[in-house]
Order: sequence, then C-alpha cells, then structure tokens
Amino acid sequence: MKESLKSLDTEGINPDSKEIDKVSILEKIKIINNEDKKVAYAVEKQLSQIAAFIEHVVEGMKKGGRLFYVGAGTSGRLGVLDASECTPTYGVSPEVVQGLMAGGEMALSGSKEETEDDPELGKRDLMEKNLTSNDTVLGIAASGRTPYVIGALQYANEIGAYTGSLSCTQNAIISKEAKTAIEVICGAEVISGSTRMKAGTAQKMVLNIISTASMIAMGKVYKNYMVDVQPSNEKLVARAKRLIQLACECTEDEAVDLYEKSKGSVKCAIVMYECHVTLEEAQKLLKQSDDNINNVLNNQ
Repeated sequence: MKESLKSLDTEGINPDSKEIDKVSILEKIKIINNEDKKVAYAVEKQLSQIAAFIEHVVEGMKKGGRLFYVGAGTSGRLGVLDASECTPTYGVSPEVVQGLMAGGEMALSGSKEETEDDPELGKRDLMEKNLTSNDTVLGIAASGRTPYVIGALQYANEIGAYTGSLSCTQNAIISKEAKTAIEVICGAEVISGSTRMKAGTAQKMVLNIISTASMIAMGKVYKNYMVDVQPSNEKLVARAKRLIQLACECTEDEAVDLYEKSKGSVKCAIVMYECHVTLEEAQKLLKQSDDNINNVLNNQ
C-alpha cells in the first residue's frame, strides 16, 4: 500500500508551491488561488460520468430509493454536509439523501481516521440503513483506496443497489467497485497530500451537482426557484414570499396573500395562482402529477 500511495495523483509534489513557506501572505494565497482555478476544468471532464450517475439516482428515487454518500475524513464530512443541506433547501425527508462516514458523528468534528481502514465498518453502516436495490450509493475517497468505502461499495453491489465512486486519482481502486466511476484529476495539492484542498473542492462541486440536478429532476425546482423551501425562520419566510412573487409574476401583496392561503407552500401557491384553484385542489393536482409543477401546468 505504501508503494501505491506514492503513485497517487493526490500525493504528488506540486512544483509551483515549493517556495510557499518563504513568500509573503499575498503570494501564498495567489499560489492557492491559481491551483483552485484548475478544479472546475477538472470537474468538466467528468460531466458525462456525473450525468450517468445522476440518472440512476433519480430512477431510484422515483421508486422510493435513497442516495447514500459514503466516505472517511474530509470526503466523509463533505458527503454529510451535502446530504444535510437537502432537507432545508428542497424540503425532502432527511432519509432521502444521507451521508455516512467512518467513525460516525464523532468523526465529524474530531479525528477518528483509524476507522477508515476497516471495510467491514462500511458494510455494517449500510446494513444498518436496510439498503435496498432501489437505493444508490456513492463512495467518496480522494485517494480512491479507502477500505471503509470499498467495503460499503462491495456490500451495495451485493444488494443490487446502484453504485458510483468519486475520487481524485486515475484508475482508482474504488472505481473498480462502482458501476459509474467519477475520477476528477486535480493534480498535486498546494500542500502535498492535503486533499481537503483541491480534491475537497472538487468533491464538493461534484456533490453539489449531483444533489442539485437530482432534486431538479424530482420536481423540487420550478424554473430556477427552489419551490420546496421550508419557511422555518424569518429569512426563509421572506424568501418564500419572494419566490411566489417571482414565479407568478404577481404583486408583492398578491404573493403575501398566496403565501397565507397556501399555508406557506410555495409550490401550492404557484399552482393555485396559475390554475385558479383552491389549496385543496392544488394539493390534489400536485399529487396526481408526481409533485411536479411543470407536470401540472402541462396537463391543464
């Protein structure tokens, strides 16, 4: 394993940052920023693979399946972060997108790196979630070789769940365990081996794309408005009213009235306005149309 570690893209020595410890603060951050600029282009090269994976995520979700992100260390924390954002942004149950990481909740804020070396832990964590063939599992590891992730992917394949991998090295070991392999090659880090930097940025970008595109496909977005936002505080209430006004192209007073009549449901408010129906009728139309506003409007 030591020899294989030396050959990983994420473990290379970056010649452009060899003097980073000697230059000014401004020069240090210029070096970091120049490296960060490369990440989006690296992600772009994997868009076809990312799209293929998302199609399976959506297919599974339409059957009641869930999306699991599985990782360790920085990769695991990024998965947990992206999963946790889906509920407040898109109004889905916390069960729909879940992040699992080696070491569990204690590893989110502390170091439990030793747990990533046990493939049985990855298998066990998915077993505890009662994984099914409708679920989708994305194994995340910058190095592409984390045993915890490998164990999880192997178990997911046994169950018949669709599997994907997200790594930042070529010909990653986890790629061999996944039906769709995403390899975002960002090159050597500014600080050698510190994969929370470019690799972490790349992983966050890909996870953003996966969750966002999946939620759009599931009808959680109308035009480019997050119409299932949960108005749980003052800021989000104001945002919900603003979204109603923008989507319906109505006055502010009309939007406030719709917000009240829809009991805070942006999606219902839009259907009420566009179809000239009551809240109860809007709810019925949405239920008949996979909870998708466009489906409702196309059937009118």
